[in-house]
Amino acid sequence: MNAIEVRDVRKVYRRYGRRTQFGTLKSALLSRGRGWDSNDATTFEALRGVSFDVAEGKTFGIVGRNGSGKSTMLKLIAGIGKPTSGNVRVHGRVSALIELGAGFHPEISGRDNVFINGMMLGLSKREVAKRFDEIVAFADMQDFIDAPVKTYSSGMYMRLGFSVAINVDPEVLLVDEVLAVGDEAFTHKCLDKFADLKRRGKTVLLVTHMLDLVTRFCDEALWLDHGVSRAQGDPQRVTDADRMAVAAAEERAMSSPTMHHSGDAPPGPTDMSTAREGRWGSREAEILGVEFLRRDGTPAHVFESGEPVEIRLHVRAHQRLTDFVFGVGIFSADGVCCYGTNTDIEGGQPGEFSGDADVGFHLDSLALIAGSYKVDVAVHRRDGTPYDYHRQLHTIRISSHVNDTGLFRPPHRWTFSSGIRMTGL
Repeated sequence: MNAIEVRDVRKVYRRYGRRTQFGTLKSALLSRGRGWDSNDATTFEALRGVSFDVAEGKTFGIVGRNGSGKSTMLKLIAGIGKPTSGNVRVHGRVSALIELGAGFHPEISGRDNVFINGMMLGLSKREVAKRFDEIVAFADMQDFIDAPVKTYSSGMYMRLGFSVAINVDPEVLLVDEVLAVGDEAFTHKCLDKFADLKRRGKTVLLVTHMLDLVTRFCDEALWLDHGVSRAQGDPQRVTDADRMAVAAAEERAMSSPTMHHSGDAPPGPTDMSTAREGRWGSREAEILGVEFLRRDGTPAHVFESGEPVEIRLHVRAHQRLTDFVFGVGIFSADGVCCYGTNTDIEGGQPGEFSGDADVGFHLDSLALIAGSYKVDVAVHRRDGTPYDYHRQLHTIRISSHVNDTGLFRPPHRWTFSSGIRMTGL
């Protein structure tokens, strides 16, 4: 079942400027009575025929540059405004955190605002009172909850608003860019809450510029550009498509600074809803081959749990590069990321990459439980723009004589005090 259904949604705004002038009240009324059409120069089409579904219990990300229509879409889903045409349907209780301080009255206390906002989101006064302490504690606002909201900093606004939104126990949570103003500790707390909501089967729709957040938490993603859906589906592919478009635009601007591209025909939408596997990138650098090697250097695809493994990439740079990162990710058969890292995360500073070379990623102990695993490998710029990304194209198999559960099998041992006798461990 879908929690959110968006069908061919258009949203047109009218621009009001100095050119819209009338000599008399009568002329103004007559002009307004004629109506206006979307082709008029005073209109702006924020969304142009966008369609997508968000399945119940999934986390869905919307990415795109400023002015792409992301926040407009979120407001339509939240019921703050109606589409010019098309349909938006949401099933379940919705909690929206769209703007800092939205719904907060500046003259009254944080305490009173918590009750007002909680009841606006569908709770009774008794239900808000029951959750009040948890809301305040999550926001870390115990010392300020009785102060007028107008005295709060932007971070305090955000923390309290986010805490109210997530603690009303919504079926559908809508979040728009608010994590950008939080401190690092609160951001981690919010991310933990997102993970908890996901485990509990709640639906989350997240609008953000933080592309790494989308690839980490979202099941699917949508890239909006000038009100049009450019790509939809696998989060890694969607965010990389966004990055590549930005890089291409920057390249055009730098190579032809006098050219204006606003009239260029935009690329058509890309359906990535089923493209979980694949390869993409600019190919300025390529991954020519991938090998999985045992301790003695022999290639293999089946390893014993805990055995050392080298993932070796055979790579080629078609031109001299000074901006490059190598990355590896390991995923379970159902797409859960077991581990991922890259040379930039670990502090590697790129010097020069040219011609053919090998890159080795050495695991002293691949401590996974038995099963099949997919491996992502990539070479990209430091900003994430891919030169060559292999998405779940490589498979390894882990065998084990122990039938434990989970994903990771850490080194461990058992100890027993006197009174317990056990052998074989």
